[in-house]
Amino acid sequence: MLVIVLMSASFLAIGWAATRRNRDGSAADFIVAGRAMPLWLATMTMTATWVDGGYLLGTAEGVYRSSVATGLQGGVCFGISLILGGLFFARKMREHAFTTLIDPFEARFGPRWAVVLSLPAMLAEMFWSAELLVALGATFGVVLNMDLSTAILMSAAVVTLYTMAGGMWAVAYTDAFQLALVGIGLAAALPVALGAVGGLGAAWSTYAAARPDAAVLVPPLAAAGGFWTRQAIVSWWDVSIMLMLGGIPWNCYFQRVLSCRSPRDAKRHSILAGLLTIALTVPPLLFGLVAFAYPWPPELAARLAAQPADALPMIFKYVVPPAIGLFGLAAIVGAVTSSFSASILSAGSMFSWNTCTRLWNPDISFGRMKLVMRATIAALGIGAVWMALEVQSVQALWFFTSDLVFVLLFPQLISALFDSKANLIGSVAAFSVSLLLRVGGGEPLFGIAALIPYPEWIPFKTLAAGAGLVLLPLVSRLTAGLAPPRPLRNLGS
Repeated sequence: MLVIVLMSASFLAIGWAATRRNRDGSAADFIVAGRAMPLWLATMTMTATWVDGGYLLGTAEGVYRSSVATGLQGGVCFGISLILGGLFFARKMREHAFTTLIDPFEARFGPRWAVVLSLPAMLAEMFWSAELLVALGATFGVVLNMDLSTAILMSAAVVTLYTMAGGMWAVAYTDAFQLALVGIGLAAALPVALGAVGGLGAAWSTYAAARPDAAVLVPPLAAAGGFWTRQAIVSWWDVSIMLMLGGIPWNCYFQRVLSCRSPRDAKRHSILAGLLTIALTVPPLLFGLVAFAYPWPPELAARLAAQPADALPMIFKYVVPPAIGLFGLAAIVGAVTSSFSASILSAGSMFSWNTCTRLWNPDISFGRMKLVMRATIAALGIGAVWMALEVQSVQALWFFTSDLVFVLLFPQLISALFDSKANLIGSVAAFSVSLLLRVGGGEPLFGIAALIPYPEWIPFKTLAAGAGLVLLPLVSRLTAGLAPPRPLRNLGS
């Protein structure tokens, strides 16, 4: 508890000190750091945002529960999404000096429809926040035997305070500190954990002997029986494409892109952060092997089998010495809090800027806009807590967030940025069809049954997004006379 209090105090101190970087008190200063963030800090905050609690716990969970390829999937694919974002999206967004992800939608399709498109982005932030709370609650419950509500309330209060005090500058500097905690914690615990199972070679041999089909980095190209059926292979690639492309249309991603000093820095920092994100997949992957190879007592083995998301916290609690376990705990706390701050700032920014300022009241004062951000954060927190209590799998929530934005927002972003003939009618048609095709495939996470009988070989998530990619430019051209296309332009900040 002393360690947790000291970390929380450190977060508050760093965040409060960063408030002095807010120079003019404008929305741009608060939301995108006055577009003055140096390359090193932008890279650190981007990496810290993506290396979250779901990244650490979800990777270990995937390896322990399913396969090495499943465990690697999230971290590697999200890292690739950052690289793709840097190569194709970051420079263009920064050149137009947008304030949020929703700005290009407003420029192309108008403010009212842009607010509709902001809804899945806001929901994705809520689902992501819920995933973070699950990860935090699981860790505190296992390592410290702390009540879930206490852990969530304490961490949320600290993060909310420094986020609302200093905006993007406070989040960025605390992110850098929290990413350092992640690196130190994982580096301290990993050698000891591997030593407890006889080293990396012994852990891999145990895993490969028990699951020969699952001990692969990517699934085979064709079904060969056993673990990798045709349906499992199609699903893996469907989810991988969804993660790689669905990791791009996030406001928390573009908030960091738009905070950079120049379009060139925006591109470079995204690529660097992607490479770091991929590299940091290795430690939780190895922890997943340790969790599988370790000779757990029967009661702990049964607990882990029932709740595989606890694999990493249980290693910190039972496998490594207590002092080392605290370093591991610090890593998870740092990962969770850095991403949670990004999520709540992102959601508050979209609602206050695109809905309240751009649509409802262009003359709203900055002080009133900050009050709206606080109310948005409260609503987001309530929804995230409910979702966290309903869904137990960290990895499932982690993946569903990208599913949502991939299917609904990726086609919209592509057309808004790169298609000069995209119009409102095309956007509405693409959104509606993609939503119908995705919901028709069902969602086990929420108990939604499939309404469309897709064959097992059809990757319906990719199909739903692909339909939007095709329909938006096609319908836009067919209806150009009814809804003339609008130019892509800066909306002011």
